[in-house]
Amino acid sequence: MSDPPVVTFGQLLRLLRAKAGLTQQELAERARLGVTTVSDLEREVALTAQKATAERLANALGLTGPDGELFVAVARGRALAGAFPAPRTRAGGVAAATRTLPRDIASFTGREPELRQLAGVIAGAARTGGVGGIHVIGGMAGVGKTAFAVHVAHQLAPRFPDGQIFLLLHGHTPGQRPVDLADALASLLLMAGVPVSHIPPGLDARMARWRDWLDGRQLLLLLDDAADSEQVRPLLPGSAGSLVLVTSRRRLTALEDAQAISLDTLSPREAAQLLVRLAARPGLGPDDPAVAEITRLCGHLPLAVGMLARQLQHHPTWTARGLAGYLAAARDRLALMHTENLSVAAAFDLSYHELTPGQQRLFRRLGLHPGPDTDTYAAAALDGTGLAVTRRHLDALYEQYLITEPTQGWYRFHDLVREYARALAATDQRFERDAAMARLFDYYQHTAALAEALLARQTRPGPAPTTPPTLPVFPDLDDARQALAWARANRASLLACLDHAARTDQHARVIALTAGLAGLLRHDGPWADAITCHAAAIQAARNLGDQRGQANALTYLGDVQRLTGDYPGAARALEQALSIYRDLGDQRGQANALTELGDVRSLTGDYPDAAQALEQALDIYRDLGHRLGQARALTRLGDVWRLTGDYPDAAQALKEALDIFRGLGERLGQARALNRRGVVWRLTGDYPRAAQAQEQALDIYRDLGERLGQANALTALGVVWRLTGDYPGAAQAQVQALDIYRDLGDRGGEAEVLNETGILHRVSGELAQAKECHQQALELARTIASSWDEANALAGLGRCDLAAGRTTDARIRLQQALDIFQRIGAAEATSVTAELGAIPQAEPPP
Repeated sequence: MSDPPVVTFGQLLRLLRAKAGLTQQELAERARLGVTTVSDLEREVALTAQKATAERLANALGLTGPDGELFVAVARGRALAGAFPAPRTRAGGVAAATRTLPRDIASFTGREPELRQLAGVIAGAARTGGVGGIHVIGGMAGVGKTAFAVHVAHQLAPRFPDGQIFLLLHGHTPGQRPVDLADALASLLLMAGVPVSHIPPGLDARMARWRDWLDGRQLLLLLDDAADSEQVRPLLPGSAGSLVLVTSRRRLTALEDAQAISLDTLSPREAAQLLVRLAARPGLGPDDPAVAEITRLCGHLPLAVGMLARQLQHHPTWTARGLAGYLAAARDRLALMHTENLSVAAAFDLSYHELTPGQQRLFRRLGLHPGPDTDTYAAAALDGTGLAVTRRHLDALYEQYLITEPTQGWYRFHDLVREYARALAATDQRFERDAAMARLFDYYQHTAALAEALLARQTRPGPAPTTPPTLPVFPDLDDARQALAWARANRASLLACLDHAARTDQHARVIALTAGLAGLLRHDGPWADAITCHAAAIQAARNLGDQRGQANALTYLGDVQRLTGDYPGAARALEQALSIYRDLGDQRGQANALTELGDVRSLTGDYPDAAQALEQALDIYRDLGHRLGQARALTRLGDVWRLTGDYPDAAQALKEALDIFRGLGERLGQARALNRRGVVWRLTGDYPRAAQAQEQALDIYRDLGERLGQANALTALGVVWRLTGDYPGAAQAQVQALDIYRDLGDRGGEAEVLNETGILHRVSGELAQAKECHQQALELARTIASSWDEANALAGLGRCDLAAGRTTDARIRLQQALDIFQRIGAAEATSVTAELGAIPQAEPPP
């Protein structure tokens, strides 16, 4: 019995296209027609075609002679579709077109991890009796989803003897609606060889017919450019014998039992290889610096890399170096990334237009953010909305692959998407952009001030921060741990906002943001960056005539200069701050500056002036009832008394400080007081209590992530372990401390630990290594004008000379050390005097 004939031109066109193994896009290209024209005819949106259109279709389908004439007549409505003989197989059935994959791309590059992942999953499924399952290949526009899927399909084709079918679903095709499910099923059935007359009219019936045909077969089905899960689900096989690959710009999270493969941009090496292959330039290799620069500026996005490569190929007079420079200098990189009627910006447009107006607004405003990443709070500030709405909008952007989520709750643009978002934002009203940026700065400025208040070693003079009325939401920071975590997570954004404020002469923002960053910059360094920031804040305060802001910034600057070993610079900054605070009558500011100044004077060996400054600070703090300030001043006083050998007073001051810190729940202060008490106990010979105090301090420092404190505690522990004979433990502690000091740029700490390492080498009999360490410490101490470290280095060198039998050299070195210790009033003068007295007056003959 013969099969019933087709009855409409749309059915005839779909059947003949399927027989020819063409997609709608490919048929349209062959016929030089728009793909919408072919789609409308097949779906019978248009029931007939114009003569020229019909003739082009006939030629594209290879219909000549009577067949071509009859096809044109049917297309124009002048003959019945049933008069056209349906193509038949040798068995008499309608011909199937089950080898419809587009050609593989010869220049396909990279994706080895994803290929291995997919191959491994399919191999595992085969071992358990299945074949492949469902795999959704997602990624941002231009990342190469279809190219990857087609490449995979060609590699896997031999495993699927019943065919490999490609179906374009037009989920994001410009000017075209997504393929209707009934039409998609009809196309699949036609390609499978099912006669038109046997294709049922209803969606459910077509689904059942399609799954019935698939049952028992091993087919590879590639569904390209899916709009959503609903467009894919009815097309899936009902049994496990087939493999389905789906590509989409959206994350199809509602598609059951689907394995997700999200494609990222290419690696720098892969992007360079792709550009070289496509450019086909003699002598151009992937290691060429210009190639690396072009691909970097393309964000390693395959679509962009391909466009630039083809420009090189079609412009023989261009050079890769010239193109790289042109691209780097361009104000609108996206405008350069195009070929014929394709462009990167147009690819992004398709995803952007899928968003709701509210989602589009957030996308544009995220483009204004000067930093690399944003969290939900910053996004809410930019958009002027609440957290719940912002989260929903961010989820939508994420689902469309317009943003990534490198860590939970943090979002990032690809470089080119960021540029695209900024270009869109530039079309908004100026007042809207300014208001969004003001809210963002308010958020960072206010929350940074809250974090700094928890991290600060001194309470900053001036009014307490108030919540700006424009700020919708901000995080709760309950303690120093949360404050440090927030500051660290937002460090790059805070610095980017600070740079933006400086470039745009927003002096008040510069002062406030720098003050908010002070604790973090002191905590984590690098201190050279901190000095630059505080210097800029000082100038901004001068520009505004803000004396308190200037004095605060000078105090911050002096603190960091002290940490870097610039003691003269630190003293100048702190004395200027103190003078301004006195002019303003700001007692808290005076106490803060005096405390820092006392520390500097102590480090330069001026112990009497150091004690005087710290006692003045302590008196002011007591008058103000400022217990935190009292504890910090007492801690510094304990240092001075310990250095001058007054161990009982040092121990008492440090005990008072520790009690206050504990009463306030101030853990960082507790760690510092414990560290100093441990040193006093070690100097008085109580090594067990000394080690216990340093270990407690180290635990707190590590728990808080305070790296400088860790280095200080490790240095002190190393000394205790050396004195108790644990040389390996001491060496390990000193190496760890030295790494931290050098990473932070703490030259004073570096000099101290170098001297301690020298002592360890000497007592271990390694005199050459010991002298090298002390010599490095001596040079460093003289560079930073640290008298105490200089004297310790000289004493260490003298002891090395004495151990080597060079008594004359030893006497000279030790006398130099003694002169310094006596000048600054250091406790070490007593022991060095005794050592000098024990040296024989004349060297023995060699």
